[in-house]
Amino acid sequence: MAVVQQPMTGSIRAWLEKLYWVMERRIVPGLKSSQDAYHDILAHHVDASTRWLDLGCGTSLLPAWRQDYERQMIARSRVLVGLDRSLPSLKINRTIALRACGDIGKLPLPDRSFDLVTANMVIEHLDDPVAQFQEIRRVLTPGGVFVCHTPNVRGYPVLAAQLLPNVIRGLLIRVLEGRHPQGVFKTYYRANSPTALRRVAAQSRLKVQDVQMTFTSAALAMVPPLALLELLWIRALRSSRLEALRPTMIATLSRD
Repeated sequence: MAVVQQPMTGSIRAWLEKLYWVMERRIVPGLKSSQDAYHDILAHHVDASTRWLDLGCGTSLLPAWRQDYERQMIARSRVLVGLDRSLPSLKINRTIALRACGDIGKLPLPDRSFDLVTANMVIEHLDDPVAQFQEIRRVLTPGGVFVCHTPNVRGYPVLAAQLLPNVIRGLLIRVLEGRHPQGVFKTYYRANSPTALRRVAAQSRLKVQDVQMTFTSAALAMVPPLALLELLWIRALRSSRLEALRPTMIATLSRD
């Protein structure tokens, strides 16, 4: 994934980040990132016997700020294979020793070869999730588990992005995330609600064990007035009545 020079100076960004974290602690105290929740679920499934496949691993399977946890978890597993269709990303991955370039729709791996398959912010990019979930099922051992962390199509970040022209979306990616839009894969959101995910799982003969609706920190953290409004909405989303509108979801599926 291509990285561009930060559009604002380091000192300004650092000041804005500090301001944001003060706002978050006061408005949504104890907010747990969905990436933290995802790590906790993975840690529950990884032990010394685990044969693990991570799909869409890119440069790492967890965010940069969780690299120490990633290395600890990898060291605890029996074996980890990372797969991604971006060869440049695989080449600079420093945590996964065994890496393969390939497509989820046609995994270059034997049947029943993994106890655990994971996908962190990948499912939204699947154009034919039933066929691709069937491939995941094929490489899982009986009783094996598939854990995926992905945006909720009913969450406000996805809804807002769908309303914006491509040019504006690209500009926001550069300003807020420091990424070039050419390094962002196309999204389809064809399995990105609990209902859609359960339908896809049933058609691909996977059993849904659990779906957790989760939170993220504010996407507009670098724009304080908008970050304030976003944090107020995140606080409202803590209500169980608005659970279906939370921005991310973590699903655990298994093969019989």
